[in-house]
Amino acid sequence: MDIEQYMQSVGRAAREASAKVAASSTAARNAALLAARDALDGAREALAEANARDMARGRDNDLDAPLLDRLELTPARIDAMLEGLAQVAALPDPVGSISDMNTMPSGICVGKMRVPLGVIGIIYESRPNVTVEAASLCLKSGNATILRGGSEALSSNCAIAACLAEGLRGAGLPEAAVQVLETADRAAVGQLIAMPEFVDVIVPRGGKGLIERISRDARVPVIKHLDGVCHVYIDEGADLDMALDIAVNAKTHRYGTCNTMETLLVSAAEAAAVLPRLAVAYADAGVELRGCERTRRVLSGVAVASEQDWYEEYLAPVLAVKVVDGLEPAIAHINRYGSHHTDSIVTRDHGRAMRFLREVDSSSVMINASTRFADGFEYGLGAEIGISTDKLHARGPVGLEGLTSQKYVVLGEGQVRS
Repeated sequence: MDIEQYMQSVGRAAREASAKVAASSTAARNAALLAARDALDGAREALAEANARDMARGRDNDLDAPLLDRLELTPARIDAMLEGLAQVAALPDPVGSISDMNTMPSGICVGKMRVPLGVIGIIYESRPNVTVEAASLCLKSGNATILRGGSEALSSNCAIAACLAEGLRGAGLPEAAVQVLETADRAAVGQLIAMPEFVDVIVPRGGKGLIERISRDARVPVIKHLDGVCHVYIDEGADLDMALDIAVNAKTHRYGTCNTMETLLVSAAEAAAVLPRLAVAYADAGVELRGCERTRRVLSGVAVASEQDWYEEYLAPVLAVKVVDGLEPAIAHINRYGSHHTDSIVTRDHGRAMRFLREVDSSSVMINASTRFADGFEYGLGAEIGISTDKLHARGPVGLEGLTSQKYVVLGEGQVRS
């Protein structure tokens, strides 16, 4: 297979399909999602067979246990994919909505209309259920998508793609609206991220190395985040029972997620009262603490935190702890060492809470809540395609609205400019 020719044909087909999907009705897109759900339900045996081939190949290639776990399509995961398609079909359609209409002195009415981005390329690893999640969100928001899953999931993804194509056909929409690349050749990724004539945006979902490479080499815009170095700051005068609950949940609810707290900041005024209680809770959960000098004066036996620890996304039961002299140093620390993902303050003071909201430069900023809430479902988006720490176009969890843009619309009654 000539990869360049193949990718050009995929891109051209996606561009043509995107215009038809953008012009389609909400009912047609919902029908395609529900027809795809039925096709997946009827193809359980074929999906299991394809996934078994991927699993066997993965074991032969010595994939580690976590990757094999993410790769497996269990009956429960297939059920979740079916439910996900139904949920996305039920979400409000952002496409075509008009907002901010204002009448100008000239008499014209000016507003903004939500429109699809066009063609979205998505590059991801391991989990075949991402194929359904990504395709459904792109389709519902009126976009065409090109999906490049990990080579380890190629058979599973192709089997899922056949079901998605059946759903599109059933609704009278072009099959090229959702294309799963049928090659494991890494050169296909290089082509996909360098076709601005066919692809409008790239969304990489995977490890930091993958996202760094895509961000460096892409010739089209990228929606992404690299790290999840999230903070909780316990303010002077905070409700310490609340602080304990939030700080424990933000770290121990799950260790391997991008919205897990990696650094705890504590006001010097509360350190002696709250750190010993937290140390007991973290010890019970098996969390290793690495602290600054002031932390280690309160908690004996805590390992020394290095400069690198403040930048670290552990994705593990390890937590960096720093005592700070109040709100201003806390904000400065977060803006210097954080990854602009999610940061939270625990406080009773409204003024300091508002300063934290305004001055912390992150995509999600919280008051008296666990960072684990930084998620499209928890934000009421229904689902998300990823989280963006960029400042242009989309920021934070990216749902249907984040997969659209806006254009100005003008309504007149014959006005001419004098």
